[in-house]
Amino acid sequence: MDEQSELRLELKRDFTEFLDQDFGRETGSGRYVKRVDDIIKAYPQTNRVRLEVDLQDLSDYNEELHRRVLSSPSTCLPPFEEALEEFIRNRSPKLLEETQRVHVALTGEFGPNTVSPRNLTSEYLSKLVSLQGIVTRCTLVRPKIVKSVHWCPATGQFSSREYRDVTSNSGVPTTTAYPTKDETDNLLITQYGLSTYIDHQTVTIQELPETAPPGQLPRSVEVILEDDLRDACKPGDRVAIAGIYKPIAPRANGAINGVFRAVVVANGVRKLSRDAQDPVFTEEDYDNITELAGEGDLMDQLGQSLAPSIHGYATIKKALVLLLAGGRERDLVNGTHLRGDINCLMVGDPGVAKSQLLRAVMNIAPLCISTTGRGSSGVGLTAAVTMDQDTGERRLEAGAMVLADRGVVCIDEFDKMNDGDRVAIHEVMEQQTVTIAKAGILTSLNARCSVVAAANPIYGHYDRTISITRNIGLPDSLLSRFDLLFVVLDNNDAARDREIADHVLGQHRYRAPGDDGKNGGDDRYVENLEEDEERERGVTPVYVKYDARLYGPRRPGQKEPLSLPFLKKYIAFAKQRFAAPELTPEASDAIAEYYADLRNSQEVKALPVTVRTLETLIRLSCAHAKVRLSAAVERSDVEEVQTLVDFILKSDPSAEYTRRPSSKREGGAKRDRGAEGSESEDDGGDGGAPSAGRRARGAAAADADAAAPMETDDAVAAAAEAADEPISDAEEEAPAAAEQGSLTEDAAAAVRRAVTEVGQHGDACSLTGVKAVLAAQGVHLSSDEILSVLSDLHAAEVIMLDGTEFYLSV
Repeated sequence: MDEQSELRLELKRDFTEFLDQDFGRETGSGRYVKRVDDIIKAYPQTNRVRLEVDLQDLSDYNEELHRRVLSSPSTCLPPFEEALEEFIRNRSPKLLEETQRVHVALTGEFGPNTVSPRNLTSEYLSKLVSLQGIVTRCTLVRPKIVKSVHWCPATGQFSSREYRDVTSNSGVPTTTAYPTKDETDNLLITQYGLSTYIDHQTVTIQELPETAPPGQLPRSVEVILEDDLRDACKPGDRVAIAGIYKPIAPRANGAINGVFRAVVVANGVRKLSRDAQDPVFTEEDYDNITELAGEGDLMDQLGQSLAPSIHGYATIKKALVLLLAGGRERDLVNGTHLRGDINCLMVGDPGVAKSQLLRAVMNIAPLCISTTGRGSSGVGLTAAVTMDQDTGERRLEAGAMVLADRGVVCIDEFDKMNDGDRVAIHEVMEQQTVTIAKAGILTSLNARCSVVAAANPIYGHYDRTISITRNIGLPDSLLSRFDLLFVVLDNNDAARDREIADHVLGQHRYRAPGDDGKNGGDDRYVENLEEDEERERGVTPVYVKYDARLYGPRRPGQKEPLSLPFLKKYIAFAKQRFAAPELTPEASDAIAEYYADLRNSQEVKALPVTVRTLETLIRLSCAHAKVRLSAAVERSDVEEVQTLVDFILKSDPSAEYTRRPSSKREGGAKRDRGAEGSESEDDGGDGGAPSAGRRARGAAAADADAAAPMETDDAVAAAAEAADEPISDAEEEAPAAAEQGSLTEDAAAAVRRAVTEVGQHGDACSLTGVKAVLAAQGVHLSSDEILSVLSDLHAAEVIMLDGTEFYLSV
């Protein structure tokens, strides 16, 4: 007996002894014997035999045997399978068929042999590895011949031939030549019914998106699934595969090539749960999360911490926090699927930080895939059927939304997508599945993800006089699938522009702790010593030190922003522990009442109110309850959501335009069509300088000799003259408090000049703009004092006042 045979018998004897002793870490006896009995009972239905063996059990039984399995699995697995087959036949002699294949799957901790596709190098060849990744491609299941049987009509004899390839662990690979004649040149007829086949499938595993280095292409590796492992996973699944990393020799076409292709021959497949990549919580994390959830300004803190480097947008940031938390997903008994993921669309002028908000979502979401509208096609977002270059067969390849299952998809430049490609995501955004019926492949893939999209208007800048649909060019069928829609505008406001400039300049002046300014342009963040010590102790810091240059001037009562790791843990904790909040009767009544009011309201809304709006209210209310760490949706949650939905429905400037007084719109319709600058009022809604025709109200188009309209400066002066008229007895009896709050004539004149100056810059003006102009001139007045002058101008019909905003009416 040679050395290989002796080694094979020794390994077979060791594994037989391992099964006979039934060695295991768990208390009790008969652990593996019970598993074998379960396999025997289920065999008539499953027709498969695969015993899972924990590597730690092998290590406890025999460390040398454990080392051999990891370093030389091709040598150890065949005797293990022979020992298992004998063990089963001894317990049930008539169970297994003669051609039944028996497998041993290795599970547990693989130690240094746990790698990702990026780390699979030549040092792991012919070794047992554990591979984690996401399935991107799957080929069709094909039969592979293992043993062929042939009959010779001349001799009346049967002959057989076995075939082995790179996937075989016993013996060297054989040739693929199919016998057609025997040694004496007699014709052979293949008996296909007597031949033996096994199922063969190839899948492609790509490294997990959250573990891939930023800025680099993700690495992939091919995995071969055979026999009972076929169809163990589908595109989009996150799996952990144990197998042998083997090289495949190149095909010889007259030239010698020393570069080999390597594949993983699977030994076992295990699907990873969606919570496998979630953070680990400590006792201190639980205490900090519970303490934060009890604070009254919870949503304000979470919103400020989402993207503290972006100034303003408090409502949008709170909405994105609710999107990350998600609503409640339901699968009804009748098969109806109600999605819990929230979709968001941001539309607005260029340069208003829409893309930065998308990046902030990417930094917090545990699974997020980013793409652009121009760089993505419909099949690239959903799924594609591709041709395998090696075999020539068609296989399924998952797209971005399938790969982001249970995660978030960020799509920038959403308006740049073609109409045909945009229609492909309709099913994903509502049904959360991708149905493929191409090239003979009919299947459905899961795409349970939230969509966060950003789009620019089709005219470059947002036209405030037309609707959102006309600005972005999206159909209502797609807009209704977005639960949140925000119009982000670049308004001309001197005070706000000053705040944004200070905020941006402060970030450019910011220097991280430990940075001496001599790093040669290296902008890497250097943590301070306290955070390093907390990280060494495994403690996640709750807050980060407030820096006015990085986060802007600190307002009274404003708290420090939450640290990014703690914010991730808080949202993950809310999604795990409070995944299914229940609607209380009070919350249900509030939602129904608010939805009915929206349907019956006659106000112009940014979005049509449909049944999907009702589902949006339910999802957002559940998400708000999750953020509060509550298992029940209260009426307070619905009230907060109502404020958010009201903000969304009234965010369309075109709706605000239609709410202006009719006298202004009627005056705009009577402009002189032949005068210079006589464009329609719709063309001037971008905040530009008003034309002469816009300032001329009430002039008849047919009367060319009509008097010239009154200019703005003259109107303001006329209002001042009206203010100097004698007052009535009733006005003399006004309260003393009103006399104390009255302005001097110089201050009132300064306000009127500021109104004239602000009115030259846009059709819509605000009290903030007037206050900023006065501050630049060294005049400091309160908002109430300025508002009193605006009220006088409104009474004189010089302006149309609406709250703190006004419009020139002359």
